[in-house]
Amino acid sequence: MSIVDIAILFVAGFLSGVVNAIAGGGTFLTFGAMTLTGLPPIVANATSSITQFPGYVTSALAYRREIRADWKEAVIVGALSLVGGLAGALLLLSMSNPGFRALVPWLLLGATTVFAAGPLLKPKHLHAEQPLGPLGLVGQFATSIYGGFFGAGMGIMTLAVLGLSKGGDYHRLNALKNFLAMVIAGVAIVVFASGNVVGWPQAAVMIPAGAMGGYSGVWAARRVPQTLIRALVVAVGGLLTIYYFVTG
Repeated sequence: MSIVDIAILFVAGFLSGVVNAIAGGGTFLTFGAMTLTGLPPIVANATSSITQFPGYVTSALAYRREIRADWKEAVIVGALSLVGGLAGALLLLSMSNPGFRALVPWLLLGATTVFAAGPLLKPKHLHAEQPLGPLGLVGQFATSIYGGFFGAGMGIMTLAVLGLSKGGDYHRLNALKNFLAMVIAGVAIVVFASGNVVGWPQAAVMIPAGAMGGYSGVWAARRVPQTLIRALVVAVGGLLTIYYFVTG
């Protein structure tokens, strides 16, 4: 890797940790940076899961008070998400690079659209907090499969599921979202590492950056307007989508 490649990967890793802590979407940045520096699509996607994991961990730690308040539900939904994330990661490993490459622009288009529509998916008036019902559990299971397979936009999908089916305070929902993302990324790491599809030098650059960004992101989530972060992520997602359609 060149110095320029290292700088691109470090900045992308830090920013991905920030935006993941706020609402999700960091995969757009890490996946884009790694493909820009020459990694094949499956390796870039798998490595992206690994590089974002420390950011999820530090974000969950920063939200530890909120997670402790819902710890029983967090364990139940976390176990469900672990199974879904495992299924999604195994599905990715079953594909070839050309096969996954053909899906990438469509996945990016769908994820960018969902992320851009995030404010519309978020309930305008969250109802009183209640346990996650059957529909919410099914929705989170489907989201976790997608998260293990690709992951871009997983955060906003999870927030939408939790907001519509559980309700309550935004920061408690965001805390649970970060915890679930940590679980999904964690099981995906085990699968991808065992499948030998990880770019470890790139991961070594982005992991500490993602950890710093994840902790900083919780601070930003309480102070920085989400519209600014959302605009950045949508712009990156849109450019990546165009790039993969044009070069396909």
